[in-house]
Order: sequence, then structure tokens, then C-alpha cells
Amino acid sequence: MIAGCAKGNNGEIKTERSSAKEELILAVGNEPETGFDPVLGWGQYGSPLFQSTLLKRDHDLAITYDAATNYEVSDDGKVWTVKLRDDVMFSDGKPLTAEDVQFTFEKALTSGSVLDLNILETVVVKDPTTVEFHLRNANSTFIHSLLTLGIIPKHSYGDDYSEKPVGSGPYQLVQWDKGQQIIIETNPNYYGKKPFFKRITFLFLKEDAAFAAAKAGQVDVAYIPASFSENKVPGMRLEAVQSVDNRGIMFPYVPSGEKTKEGNPIGNDVTADMAIRKAINVAIDRKALVDGVLEGHGTPGYSVADGLPWSNGESKIEDGDLKRAKELLSKANWKDQNGDGILEKDGLKAEFDLLYPASDVTRQSLAIAVADMMTPLGIKINVEGKSWDEVETLMHSNAVMMGWGSHDPLEIYNLFSGKMAGMEYYNSGFYSNEKVDEYLEKALLARTEAEAIEYWKKAQWDGETGFSTQGDAPWAWLVNIDHLYLVNEKLDIAEQKIEPHAHGWPITDNLVDWKWDEK
Repeated sequence: MIAGCAKGNNGEIKTERSSAKEELILAVGNEPETGFDPVLGWGQYGSPLFQSTLLKRDHDLAITYDAATNYEVSDDGKVWTVKLRDDVMFSDGKPLTAEDVQFTFEKALTSGSVLDLNILETVVVKDPTTVEFHLRNANSTFIHSLLTLGIIPKHSYGDDYSEKPVGSGPYQLVQWDKGQQIIIETNPNYYGKKPFFKRITFLFLKEDAAFAAAKAGQVDVAYIPASFSENKVPGMRLEAVQSVDNRGIMFPYVPSGEKTKEGNPIGNDVTADMAIRKAINVAIDRKALVDGVLEGHGTPGYSVADGLPWSNGESKIEDGDLKRAKELLSKANWKDQNGDGILEKDGLKAEFDLLYPASDVTRQSLAIAVADMMTPLGIKINVEGKSWDEVETLMHSNAVMMGWGSHDPLEIYNLFSGKMAGMEYYNSGFYSNEKVDEYLEKALLARTEAEAIEYWKKAQWDGETGFSTQGDAPWAWLVNIDHLYLVNEKLDIAEQKIEPHAHGWPITDNLVDWKWDEK
């Protein structure tokens, strides 16, 4: 068993071995750019490890408690009252109180992090174990902040916190060799389930290096791409964890003609035609994409939230149907006028560019495969790899191979609300539907997540309209990518929940449940 790890000057991994089975070596993701400070985004895609959150999701994504024991929402949805456990202590031995919660959320509000807390007006400490969050408006997605924002200590937070975090989570950071590894050990003051593994080393390795380390027996878990999945590694098994880490094609929804304030073109006359968007959705063989591009390690994608509580099952369609796709196009007067194999309508050819980030091999392969699938349909898709800087200037007027996937339904609002049109990477196609916007606003303004789910689902499809393929089809969702890990055959990583988009280290979300089995 590997007990400690470091890189030598020549880049080789040097390991020390121990007979103890209470230590692990993991290579499951990149080094966090902003360190381990929750107010700067640490822990948004997986457990913050070093910090507690107020609430958490179980493996079924149901909401349960962590540092909190209860929460209530006022009738108008504007005041959330949270009761805290009275036995939570930071790793330095100081108690966690409502003042620490207040301090954390006020810091996050002004940090400009990935966590958007603009809806938050004030945080009020009622007593040491009671805190109130006062919102500007009712907002059902505020609960995501309670689920993901790790609590930091008011008494010791400083400029170096991201490098030397103090928290009340199950583990504490004991060593960080930047660019190489971190070593963590159990927090003796942790109030929850005691982890089996007392010491864990995280190596910051690229996927090919992680795979090589797994083959050499130097890591217990390695995150790998699908292209490596068919290679057997002695002593390790392949774990394919289902995710909502999706890939899909964003279509410019409006005709060309307008420009952004930066002067970038908006709209595309071909993809603005609903028949084109729907025909592409119907003609795509998503199972073939999973089998061919992902080596079978994924699921067909039909929405941004497949498998999540707020997904509408009616988003799923019968795909791979060229006959029906051709009928949709013919009915909309798309015809091959000159026999060149490309459809035309009113002098406009059924041809457009599909952009993808040039460094992403999976997105490139998906784009090429979809373009090939459209050839017999008479739609010509020109696949082009670009830098993200180039994509930013072109994404309002060209189809783009995007990737999303979150445990927060706010992502639905960001991608499909007319209010978000042209906002960063979100609704970059300028999609808008008045009825959909009505549902999205009702979902957002609901008191709780449970009350909002009905409206999230209706926004996708209400029987007449919606943003799913059944409705306006502003996207062609393709696949949900399984997250693949090589795992030591003696390591039990317990039941994994559906993982979000692959930022952070989502597999560590249930690290306290992992154990070693010598059988």
C-alpha cells in the first residue's frame, strides 16, 4: 500500500510503501486554480473535504443535513431560517457558530466567485445556532448555496486561507506541493462519520500520466478518458460513474442581422429555421455516438438535466430516424434544387459551421460524427476547431459544441431564459419563448426546490411548447459522459451519485464512505 508520494526532479513518481491500509493515493483531477477557499469556488463540483456545508444531497440527490439540523422558508419565500448543530468544531478546536455562517456568506457575496449570491440581501445571526438569510426575492435555487458553500472560520480567515484552509469537514490539509500533490489527513474534531482512510494523497496528473501511474501500481484511483478504458490494468477495475456531464450543440436561434455591443454577429439564417433544428435532433443516432465516440461509456443525452429530479421525461425522443427527419424538412420546403446533395430553401443552402474547442478531442469526434450523420439528410455541417477566445466572438452566430451539467436547476434558467440571451456562455444562441420564460420565472420564484420542479419540467415541455426537442429545439443534446475511474480492486468507493460536469473532484463527495476490503 502506498503511504506517501512525491515527484523527483526527473518527473518520476517516488513512493513510500506501508503495510497499513488506511492510506490512499488518488489521481482524480486537476489542481484547483484558486486553492481551497469555498468563497472562491472550491467545493462547487464535489465535496469541499476540508469544510462543512449546511446541507448536502444523498446518492439519490435528495436534500439532507450536514452542519445544519433544520431549515424553514417563510411564506413569502424571502427568509430562510437555518438551525445549526451545536457540536460542530473546526480543525483548530474552535466551535462553528452562526457568526461563521454569516461571515462565509457575506465573504462569498463580495468575492466574485462562481457562486452567484446577488439574490442575498442580508444574513442575520439570531443566536449561536440560528441564522437567517434574507433574500431580495423568493428564489428556489438559493438552496444550492446551502448545499455547496463550505463554511469558513471568522476567527482565522486570512489572505492565505486558500493555501492553508481551516474547516470542520472530515479532512484537513497537511501538505501542498504546488503543481504536484496535496496530502490530507482526518480531522480529529469531525462530528460526522469517521473516515476509514486516515491519510490521502492527491496527485495532480494529466489523464495519460494518471493511467501510467495506475498501470505501475502507484495510485489507488485514477481518472481516465474513454480512449483508455479498454486497457486492462492488473489489480484494478474500471468504475463507470453515471453523470449529467453532457455535450450538446447550441444553435443560434434567431436570424442573422444584429450584433452584440462588442460588434460580434448574432444569428444564423439556417439554424434559425425550426425544421432544421428538429430534423437534426431526430436524425442523430445518440446510441451510436455513445458506442463510437465514448467507447460505450455514457448515455444518450436529451436534455441538460437527464436523470435529475427536475428533468422532464418527455424530453426524450425517438432518434436516428432519417425518414422522419426528411419529412420534417420536406414539409418546411427544404429541397435539393440542383442535385448537389445539399438542401435549399428560398436560395439559402442548408449549410452551417459547427465550432468546438480545438483542444478537446471528444468534442471534435462528436462534431465530426454528427456532421457525417447529417450528410444523407442533405444538411452540410462544416466542423471547425477554434480557441475559446475565438469561440466567444463567434458563438452567437455559429453552432457550438458545448458542455454543461449541474446539480443546480438554475442552469436551466441560465441556458434558456430570454433574460440570459447573450450573457457569457449561457444563452449564447439568443433563445426566447414567452411561455417558457413564464415557467422559468415561476420556478425561480417558488419557495422551495420541490415547488419549483413542476415549472422546470413545464418549461421543457407542457404539451404544447417548451425548450426541449418536442418544442423549440434550440439545442441538440447528444450524450452524457460516464466518468471513468480505474480503482484498486480492494477499494470500495461505495454508491456514487450522478456526477456533475467534470470540474473539481466529484468522486470525493462520498469519501467518508470509502473502505478497504482485503477479501
